[in-house]
Amino acid sequence: MRRNAGIDCLRGVAILLVVIHHLALRFPLHRTDLSHVLPERLLRALTWDGPKGVTIFFVISGFLITRTTLSRWGSPARLDLRSFMSRRAARILPCLLGLIAIASCLWGLGVPGFVPETPQQSLPGAVFAALFMHLNVYEAKAGYLPACWDVLWSLSVEEAFYVVFPLLCLTFGRRRHGLLLCVLALALAAPWCDWSLRDASEIWQEKAYGPGVSAIATGIVTALLLEPAPGNEARRVTALAGWSGLAGIGAYLVWSGPIWSVLSWGTALFFNSAIALAVWAFARGWSARTAQKGTLWLRRWGERSYEIYLSHMFVILPVVGLAHYMGLPSHWGWVSFLPVLCLAFALGSIVARHFSRPLDRYCLGWLARFRASPARP
Repeated sequence: MRRNAGIDCLRGVAILLVVIHHLALRFPLHRTDLSHVLPERLLRALTWDGPKGVTIFFVISGFLITRTTLSRWGSPARLDLRSFMSRRAARILPCLLGLIAIASCLWGLGVPGFVPETPQQSLPGAVFAALFMHLNVYEAKAGYLPACWDVLWSLSVEEAFYVVFPLLCLTFGRRRHGLLLCVLALALAAPWCDWSLRDASEIWQEKAYGPGVSAIATGIVTALLLEPAPGNEARRVTALAGWSGLAGIGAYLVWSGPIWSVLSWGTALFFNSAIALAVWAFARGWSARTAQKGTLWLRRWGERSYEIYLSHMFVILPVVGLAHYMGLPSHWGWVSFLPVLCLAFALGSIVARHFSRPLDRYCLGWLARFRASPARP
């Protein structure tokens, strides 16, 4: 599949929100001198919108994995389970294993910022949880892990769903609209997922499987409903969906509190649907030329979002440590954001170009040769 400029821009926005959030937790933007220049509501939104960026990733991820499945096998019921799992492993494992190896070494060396603060946590436990898709459960029981480990909670949700996704395709994809009805039920369960967590711990409310699975299912529904519909009327519908989606995303990023006061437990469904509308419109070619004008930097962030997501804490933690060592006043914390963003992008680009993408191609090539080799008698 060719890259879509609009979807890459959305991914770029999502990863920027995550990186800014993780730095703003150390230097809250609304407490810096930027509060004299920019609206406090905007600065507070940038400080706390990281989890919303992860939700954008979930919806886009569900959409892309479904479109790739349909383009490769034509029908969900024809999905090749071994090929699907091999391709996901080739994309995910190189960076994941590299992060675990580096983070484990820093943990073992006792480097400040890379060692847990609670005695319930252990290195073998964290490694096992990261590899077997339940790091979010581990944190809910033992407390927050160091930041370089903590980012893996969302990967645990995605990986767990992608173990189930091919089984859903093979089971429900044989009937017309079978898979659509199944994932539509999961997508519409978003309000119930949030409501069911109302008495849970803060960590589990943020990192439970349910809300993430509903967001991913929303992306799958979007992909299954993506059908070509030429004509002026179709273009108007697509444009309306695109503008409505972007307006909904922007409104929730800045005014999540007022929206919650109106929609209550339906807020998650509102945000997921807004993302889905924008993705659906972009995938149908809406604003294709506009999305390419002056957005190369943002699209590059989106293209390398996975590598940036897994590596950016290795930039943030040293920069924050250096700022504290130099005695940087908190109201001057804003000066660290641009250098951190540049360094995080550079590190993610290096990882993508010289590590994850070459290993991805190597693993896929090795798997292709292995499957093509004749069986021995």
